[in-house]
Parts: sequence; structure tokens; C-alpha cells
Amino acid sequence: MDIKKDMTIGELLEKAPEKADILLEAGMHCLGCPASQAETIEEACEVHGIDVDEIIEKLNA
Repeated sequence: MDIKKDMTIGELLEKAPEKADILLEAGMHCLGCPASQAETIEEACEVHGIDVDEIIEKLNA
């Protein structure tokens, strides 16, 4: 699966729940929050001050 910046957190966790650890390690501890489910990976990274390209690289590794 090719993970992109515009994929929502909910979509990512539905298709690849094992990737949650990468987001948690990066500081995204709100994965269970209903609002985060509709947020894109890029939006979540922006809110948390995380480099989106670095996260996308880790998620696709």
C-alpha cells in the first residue's frame, strides 16, 4: 500500500493498523479521537509540528 499525505488517519488505521506505532512514536497520541479520524496525515503533522515527508517515508518503509 502506498501511503500519501492526503490519506486520512482513519483510512490509514483501517488499512494498516500496525502503522499506528509510527504515529504514536512521532507524538501523535490522539489517534483514537474522533476528530483525528477525518484529518489527513499532512494536517495531523502540521498540528503536531512534525515533518510530514519524514513520517510518510517511515510509513512506507
